[in-house]
Amino acid sequence: MISVLFAVLTALSNGSASVLQRRAALNVPHGEVMRLSLFGYLLRQKVWLGGIALVILAAVCQAVALATGPIAVVQPIFVIELPATLLLAGFLMRTRLPRAVWLGVGAVTLGLALGMASASPVGGSGSVRGTAWIPALVLTGLFETALISAALALRDNARAALLGLAAACGYALTAALMKDAMALLEAGGGLTALLTAWQLYATAAAGVGALFLLQNALQAGTLVAVQPMLTLGDALISVLYGVTLYGEELRSGWWLLPQLAGIALIAVGCVVLARSPLASGSAGPPSRVR
Repeated sequence: MISVLFAVLTALSNGSASVLQRRAALNVPHGEVMRLSLFGYLLRQKVWLGGIALVILAAVCQAVALATGPIAVVQPIFVIELPATLLLAGFLMRTRLPRAVWLGVGAVTLGLALGMASASPVGGSGSVRGTAWIPALVLTGLFETALISAALALRDNARAALLGLAAACGYALTAALMKDAMALLEAGGGLTALLTAWQLYATAAAGVGALFLLQNALQAGTLVAVQPMLTLGDALISVLYGVTLYGEELRSGWWLLPQLAGIALIAVGCVVLARSPLASGSAGPPSRVR
């Protein structure tokens, strides 16, 4: 399935980008937090630029995935980004991965499989109809404002977690807008229809805003605080957009129990993996694999 393949490629790129951006954010002065000058500081760091290159690659892959599959299928697949990245990093660095990392990978993988199989998202339209975007954008704006206001009143990991959730909401909105924009291209309007659509420019604005929030989240606290909120928030809010804006359907009733179990497994797995030195960028000298 093309959408699944490109969703996996997106997850690989995004996961690697998160680790690189976290390493860059460790050196940001505290006085730069929640200021646009933060970008000026990060632009001088090669490791951050490498992360941005991966973000661009992920955006291209995500556009293809969303154009060929439901948002409720594509976005949840992104929860594999952290485990896949850590496994790849361990292989390239020839580092022996501890048992906790393998347990985290297993928890995320099992949680994703359980959640997707029990939710079984189907149906939905390829574009948003009528004026449905108006209440969606208003409610999203209010939610983001509440999260950022609460985050600014807190410090360290509490601030990082809330900003991570705000970034997740921004990325989910970016995906929903991107899918609507790609639908115009597929509808026969061609490149002209895409370039003149407000959804395309709203996608760019939402993406930049989410990136800004993520940099501040990574600067405020540890990856352990940010990654679970970012990963689960993106997946769950994207599913919500898929159901409310695109009419995609999920199983309900007793199926909610395995869905919640899957979410819990993913959350635990993300916390375990985010504690890994490979994820924080603080890994010591690599040990040789025998």
